[in-house]
Amino acid sequence: MSTTPILVIGATGSAGRRVAAHLRKLGAPVRAASRRGAVPFDWHDRGTWEPVLRGAGRMFLMAPDGIPVDPDFVALAADLGVGHVVLLSSRAIEAMGDQRLLDAEDIVKKSGTAWTILRVDWFDQNFDEGPFRASVLAGELAVPVGDCRQGFVDLDDVGEVAARVLTETGHAGRSYELTGPQALSFHEACAVIEEVSGRPVRFHGGEDAYRAAQAALGRPAEAIERDVAAFAALRALGDTEPLDTVPRLIGRPARSLREYAAAAAAGGCWRRTPGAAATP
Repeated sequence: MSTTPILVIGATGSAGRRVAAHLRKLGAPVRAASRRGAVPFDWHDRGTWEPVLRGAGRMFLMAPDGIPVDPDFVALAADLGVGHVVLLSSRAIEAMGDQRLLDAEDIVKKSGTAWTILRVDWFDQNFDEGPFRASVLAGELAVPVGDCRQGFVDLDDVGEVAARVLTETGHAGRSYELTGPQALSFHEACAVIEEVSGRPVRFHGGEDAYRAAQAALGRPAEAIERDVAAFAALRALGDTEPLDTVPRLIGRPARSLREYAAAAAAGGCWRRTPGAAATP
């Protein structure tokens, strides 16, 4: 295996740290970059860009929610000889009008370097590491998707897919859609979490419940309505069809949401800290 480091952007985040861990398991040299890590990187500080890119052979690229991928950064990566960019993206972004990710994909494809795009479904870890954790602790989750079934996918599987794409040949110029092994509605997903954790979790799939929950968090009405419109477009697509992309790429079955939830509950992720107040 090459001794040229593979750059992982966002290496302390939920996705990036898993990519870095799987790369190390494969024996690949990792340059783990993040805002507060040993290798500093900040989208808003261009002085950090060249040091993390120089000498890297390949790159796992993602941007935190709400932050666009800067075309100048990707152009600099190509200029400095980064030979393959693997971009973390999302499914259904055309229907939902996610211009930030649509632009990111376009930037990578036009960069002049080899690219692979990973289009993922809802992360299992949204329930314990991400935006749904506080709602799970509060016992109420509102997402206006009704009963449409989604292809919840485990981030550890996504990390392993990314690591293999970054260390193998044959993936350049391809977009992979990643789902878990079964499609579940949010009602069903919350029921699984309730069963394995012993913590009641009530799901609300209507738009009014979502508006109320988001307004309670102080979000502007205009932003909430944009979300509502995007989720309506997602609902219109109907149920997700589970794909076999993950097992084909990593050589083992994809992890089910039940397996994820059982491990997360056993690890204590949904035990509320004494005295802490959860918010919906």
